[in-house]
Amino acid sequence: MVDDDYQISSEIYSEYNYICNLKPTLNKHNVVSKFEFTYPQYQVTIDSDGDLEVPRKHKKTTNIAVIEVAILSSIESENIKKSTVLGLVGLQIWRGSLLLADWLIHNNRHISSDSYILELGSGVGLTSIIASMFAPVYCTDVNKGDLLKLIENNIKRNKHIGKYPLKVVELDFTAEELPKEVAAVLSKVEIILAADTIYDDHLTDAFVRTIQKLLFAPSRRTVYVALEKRFVFTIADCDAVAPCYDYFLRCLGKIKNIEMQEIPLDFPKYFKYDRAKELVLWKLQYCKHS
Repeated sequence: MVDDDYQISSEIYSEYNYICNLKPTLNKHNVVSKFEFTYPQYQVTIDSDGDLEVPRKHKKTTNIAVIEVAILSSIESENIKKSTVLGLVGLQIWRGSLLLADWLIHNNRHISSDSYILELGSGVGLTSIIASMFAPVYCTDVNKGDLLKLIENNIKRNKHIGKYPLKVVELDFTAEELPKEVAAVLSKVEIILAADTIYDDHLTDAFVRTIQKLLFAPSRRTVYVALEKRFVFTIADCDAVAPCYDYFLRCLGKIKNIEMQEIPLDFPKYFKYDRAKELVLWKLQYCKHS
């Protein structure tokens, strides 16, 4: 189970200084960060035969996502350490959400604006905000630590980014049923996103059950899971292992009719962060004959 006394910090703030001078609006103790990103602007033309022409070269536009996060700051050895208890890690931003945001921008021409995107465990909402550039989004998480209010606040801060509607809904992996709002639009959902939701075996069990419900529901959809292998050295193994990641793969392996594919991380980086070698991106689909 999750230990709510254990403090944990996202690595991204030790890599780059995202913190800005903007004031938080939800809680005076929160921190506001700026995440600059670029994205391609394709200029499509039509030739004399009526065919689409997409130029090889394209312009890049720069934008900034402004995100309020709830992190505890403390001073250790003259360095500011930012952390939350383990049960509230969704109040921080992790590398997996930036990786998914990169993937969305890179693949935006293949995303249908007539379909919906569903994000699970959305945290502070960064990935959902980027996704709303390309299609309507349902952004979901549990309402711990005023997380849903924080997401709503961040959506308002980033109205300059989103082009399509972005709705915030509470979705608890441990609940027996999907939220009514999600169930009502599930037939129109083609892409499901989840980043850094694997850090506790009990929650991993619930997360995998939720994936199973979503994939096995009528209509075809694809789940993309971004996460970071977190290695620890164990005496039992006499080696560095990633137990949470390994447990996640074992759970998925027990489910029949799910096709798994690891996606190469050779697409461009549009956000500034360290794309560590421990990062992975999985594509999951329902497959009758697997």
